Amino acid sequence: MDLKTRKFNLKLRDMCFVAIFTAVTAVLAQVSIPMPLGVPLTLQTFAVLLAGIVLGAKKGALAVVIYVLLGALGVPVFTGFQGGFAVILRHTGGFILSFPLMALCAGIGADLRIKNIWLKNAVLASGLIAGTAINFICGMFWGKFVLDLSVMNAFMGFVMPFILTSVLQIIFAGAFGVSVKRILKKVIHLDG
Repeated sequence: MDLKTRKFNLKLRDMCFVAIFTAVTAVLAQVSIPMPLGVPLTLQTFAVLLAGIVLGAKKGALAVVIYVLLGALGVPVFTGFQGGFAVILRHTGGFILSFPLMALCAGIGADLRIKNIWLKNAVLASGLIAGTAINFICGMFWGKFVLDLSVMNAFMGFVMPFILTSVLQIIFAGAFGVSVKRILKKVIHLDG
């Protein structure tokens, strides 16, 4: 196999993984539990973190950008099989719009090549926490603006109910994502 063909295969493989994680995010968005203020607890944030960890910062963020664009264009990929720009304009739109940054932070934390396992895990956890914090901040302030709430009411409705589940998602996404990435590196030489 010559160098040109090999480069093409890498690009094609990357496109396939980006498409797979876009689809995984759309599927996991449908796992939804209703919560206060109409902000459901979904597994799409888990999928977003996973995309960043497994694909790396750039490709993970790209997978999530495509997910958001598909939803904005009307493809029913958002929670409850919803789609369209009107969904983003609702009180939960800030969460959706921050997903690419969330994946980017998770990917940055996962991409850094660190030998010390404790430091490597701390950096990964920092990336996951930073991405989740950005998601909370964007979601809370977008919801505050759309629903004309006080900061405290927005925090109580958009952040507080999700803190414990977000901690669990960070832990599980970190452990599962690192395992999946390790397996993919061995099997197909994924370049994180």
